[in-house]
Amino acid sequence: MKPCMAGACALLLLTACHGKPAKINPFDALTQLVDSAAHPVDSLAGTTIDKGPVPMKADEIFDDFILAFATDRQMQLERIVFPLPFYNQDQPLKIEQKDWKFDPLFATQHYYTLFFDCEEDMDMVQDTSLTSVQFEWIEMKTNTLKKYYFERKKGAWMLEAINRHLIAPQENEDFIEFFHRFVNDSVFQQERVARWVTFVTNDPEDEFSILESQIGQDQWPAFRPALPHERLSNINYGQRNQASSATKILSIKGVDNNEFTTFYFRRRPDKNWELHKFEDLTN
Repeated sequence: MKPCMAGACALLLLTACHGKPAKINPFDALTQLVDSAAHPVDSLAGTTIDKGPVPMKADEIFDDFILAFATDRQMQLERIVFPLPFYNQDQPLKIEQKDWKFDPLFATQHYYTLFFDCEEDMDMVQDTSLTSVQFEWIEMKTNTLKKYYFERKKGAWMLEAINRHLIAPQENEDFIEFFHRFVNDSVFQQERVARWVTFVTNDPEDEFSILESQIGQDQWPAFRPALPHERLSNINYGQRNQASSATKILSIKGVDNNEFTTFYFRRRPDKNWELHKFEDLTN
């Protein structure tokens, strides 16, 4: 799956979000424990020993880093702060380096998904100024969220904590419950597709152009691509992702191919979710 081109993003603008999202440090609740575990003090010099790994080109954009982290065993070990704080349903634990097992994250399924409230926030994927990002696993059946907390220090991304807990309402339980049923119940899915769905795809005769058309609700099964049925991933760059939002965007991006599909959902007047736009920019 390939990144969405700037021209395509402009054409596919779903809705405007006013103002830039506030940058909130997701480490506030974990900082004290992380710092005490990660930075031993040199008793002779009285200063903190924290040389850290040498930054690499992939550290500039988080998506490049997380792919390397998920596929390179040695690099993964070098980018984890040990002992690693691990909160399992609020039970604080610590993982020693000798007990760590290589975590391929999304690499074994060959794709990952991203959530946004509006298309404007999708630009954050290319933001090179980010210093705190979370990778998330969402288990739809059990409503469980597992967060990996990464922080960039001295130019290098490091995994500093993991937190696994039940999904709270403010973390979009309502939409997740809807989407789980949407992908597992074909009758329900057909009911929750808009009467007319905007369909955007590449122009087969011009690789630099895209085509936009309307497909009827009854045509949706013929266009429907494969969708995740059990769990979703998300990378939290700091974008808005609010339970009260009237719109949701789900992007599915390939790891080792050029697949790139995006689904646009909105709340109907009855407050129920429906799919109203779908784009397939796969090459």
